[in-house]
Amino acid sequence: MCTGAALLFFFALSTTSGKISSEPSFQAKFVCSGGKCFQAKFVKNASESATFHSIELCRLLCQKYGTLWPLPTVAADMSQQVAEIDPNKIEVTYFTPDSNTELFLKKTVNIFTKTLITECQDKPPTKPDTLLKIALRIISSSLDLDLQTDETYKIIVATKDDIVNVEINATTVYGARHGLETLSQLTGRRLVSDSCSTFIVDAATIKDRPIFKHRGVLLDSSRNYLPVMAIKKVLNAMSSVKLNVLHWHITDSHSFPLMLTKLPLLSKYGAYSSKEVYTPEDVKNLVSYAKFRGIRILIEIDAPAHAGNGWEFGEEIGLGKLVVCLNREPWRDYCVQPPCGQLNPANPNLYFTLHDLYEEIQSLIAAKDIFHMGGDEVHIPCWNSSTEVTDYMTTQGIPRTKEGFLTLWSDFQKKALEAWDEAVGHNRTRIILWSSQLTEIENIEKYLDKNRYIIETWTGQYELLPEELIAKGYSIIYATKDTWYLDHGFWGNTLYHNWKTVYDYFIPEDTKALGGEVSLWGELVDVDNLETKLWPRAAALAERLWTSSQQTSSQVESRLWETRQRLRRRGHQVDQIIPEWCYLNDGKCPYI
Repeated sequence: MCTGAALLFFFALSTTSGKISSEPSFQAKFVCSGGKCFQAKFVKNASESATFHSIELCRLLCQKYGTLWPLPTVAADMSQQVAEIDPNKIEVTYFTPDSNTELFLKKTVNIFTKTLITECQDKPPTKPDTLLKIALRIISSSLDLDLQTDETYKIIVATKDDIVNVEINATTVYGARHGLETLSQLTGRRLVSDSCSTFIVDAATIKDRPIFKHRGVLLDSSRNYLPVMAIKKVLNAMSSVKLNVLHWHITDSHSFPLMLTKLPLLSKYGAYSSKEVYTPEDVKNLVSYAKFRGIRILIEIDAPAHAGNGWEFGEEIGLGKLVVCLNREPWRDYCVQPPCGQLNPANPNLYFTLHDLYEEIQSLIAAKDIFHMGGDEVHIPCWNSSTEVTDYMTTQGIPRTKEGFLTLWSDFQKKALEAWDEAVGHNRTRIILWSSQLTEIENIEKYLDKNRYIIETWTGQYELLPEELIAKGYSIIYATKDTWYLDHGFWGNTLYHNWKTVYDYFIPEDTKALGGEVSLWGELVDVDNLETKLWPRAAALAERLWTSSQQTSSQVESRLWETRQRLRRRGHQVDQIIPEWCYLNDGKCPYI
């Protein structure tokens, strides 16, 4: 626990003037007591020497783990004293196996430095004599970011005289990047009218690794187009809490905004406008931008359902109907949500088209280990209403029963997989599918090979399907709808899931449980409310999946509050979760 006086004494030693600058009498000051921070004016007999000049500094030093988010999993020992540093005065030494990894790390260091400066909120940093020296050491020359990537890291901070020495050791560049993010969270600020003082803990040892490999956010840019810059802001925020997968639901029956050089008519017919598209350059730029922040982009091309506008080009160029039920009414007869559309499994040209689509996607985002094919909410009445589909079923000897349509569906999936394998030149990709009728426990082994398919389950938290699939040997990604669907609470009878609900949902630590995602479906999301619907709830998921802590939300809330403030300092729009008075006085508002 902090002592207050000793901490402030070190503040005085670490400032260039030898003492803390005087503050206006109306500025709030904070006291640490029992691992909690309070406004000094509410604490009887609060000694002036036991106060902090910002709530951020108080929480950095008052709590055992400071303001770290997510919490380290192996070990964390932090000093309760600080040294003042200049974010513009950082010396970095690189120990890497080759020039490519060194260049990668230089870019991540540049992001780290800019982040520290940004957190000063446009106030010029003070210029103390203390030098921050960072040594980055990695072993691997690989820049691959996949399910096997080693994200572990170790940080050692030690201060001697006017030098704060930091060692960050990791196997990969991504572990080192995570170490830099954690280092940024060992800092705190004191802002006055004309300057910003940045402090860093003077000693620390942290060993860390994630519990789950897949820690994601789903964005849907098909229902409402999301500008590239908005997606980059999401990536920035994700990196600050060590989320590592952006699941991009880029197409649906509503629109097909992805421009493809081999299939230009898909976006010509499918985009809302010529300005609401993602060019191949946009995608490549986002992939690169994400990797320097420790994030992979996982594009989903949903099929055979959730495919409509854009696919009508087939008849124009002699390929026949690639899609059936397109924009049919009344929509409830043909799909689960308007506009309707479902790929036509009876048309052999569909699979040649999918091959070209997959081949180009592979050129934009090299999917070495996984790819998402969607595969949910196939509406049997749609296919049953198409004479082309039903005639095909008759010629193939497939009955028009529920089991027959599941056979048709699995036949589509088999041919789509063959098209993918041919497009990428191997059969080693693990394909992700949403849970569906095909993945029901009595059906899945008939249709889907456990060695090829990963199932993303969007069942309720009390449903047994995920654990039953794990027991059968299937790998699972959790997207539990009544805890981790962030669009809920804004439509129909769905309930809003606050950050505590997100945090307090546990998934099993099993080798077949790869991790999970929060899903922000886009019916009621655009650039104006994207961030506030995501944050800080996605941050709650980040710690749940990185740390898999046995703590509950009530035990971590003050660290989450500071994570929210950190995101705000870094320029993000973050939903408010507590009255400011409660934020400034730990534990005083148990009703929130």
